[in-house]
Amino acid sequence: MLDPAAPQLVVNSRFLHVSWLPADPDAVAALVPTGLRPHAEPRVFLGQCVVDDASQTSGLGAYDLTYLGVSLDGVDAPGGATPCGWWTHYITSSERVLGYVRMRGFPAYPGHTALEVRADTLVAETELDGVPVIRTRCRVGDTGHVIDSGQSRYFTRRDGQLLSSIYPYLIEPVSPFEIESVEFLEPEHPVYALRPANPLTIVAGFYSPRASFAYPGSLTVHPGDAGAGDRAEVSPAAARRSTTRVVNRPARR
Repeated sequence: MLDPAAPQLVVNSRFLHVSWLPADPDAVAALVPTGLRPHAEPRVFLGQCVVDDASQTSGLGAYDLTYLGVSLDGVDAPGGATPCGWWTHYITSSERVLGYVRMRGFPAYPGHTALEVRADTLVAETELDGVPVIRTRCRVGDTGHVIDSGQSRYFTRRDGQLLSSIYPYLIEPVSPFEIESVEFLEPEHPVYALRPANPLTIVAGFYSPRASFAYPGSLTVHPGDAGAGDRAEVSPAAARRSTTRVVNRPARR
């Protein structure tokens, strides 16, 4: 098993990120735990990612992932330009990654994510228990000379403690980029609560065939009231014993 206190690096993954206004803002807000506040205009974010080869990671191996979550208020990522996020679901094909992120407090589940580009169309699909639950369709162009970089902040919970950490990233987004649809395919599945409003209202998004990011080596214990009090740095291993910038790259609709 991987040491949950060890940082991990991922380079040149294929990565789609989308954020939208939900169909049921109250249901989305109810997913945020006590001690954190949902964004005043509740927003859901989705990441679908494929790491094709073990040589692209520092120890995680090849894997794919989907994450879902809710944007937060009062706890911005470094620089204060964008809200950070509360992860509600983290779905991965890798038993190694599953064990690693669960020890760090991720709400992680086994599943599979596929990204396929044909001509100028990207289709990203997430499966749980062999059943497709999310399908995203986009129009995509080519990468140019633009590189976006920064730091995201995400929250998890472990043994009653709220934990957050800073995740550096570097992406080469494609242009043009247009999100055509985000489908939640199983009304009986819990992820359906995060489905987008109709008509689809996109807040932000990007696709990059070369996205790099890191899982940091330390977690921060967050106080009970969001944005108040001091924070103490702890390792994931210590959190186990004791207990975003979300990229806002505007997307055309």
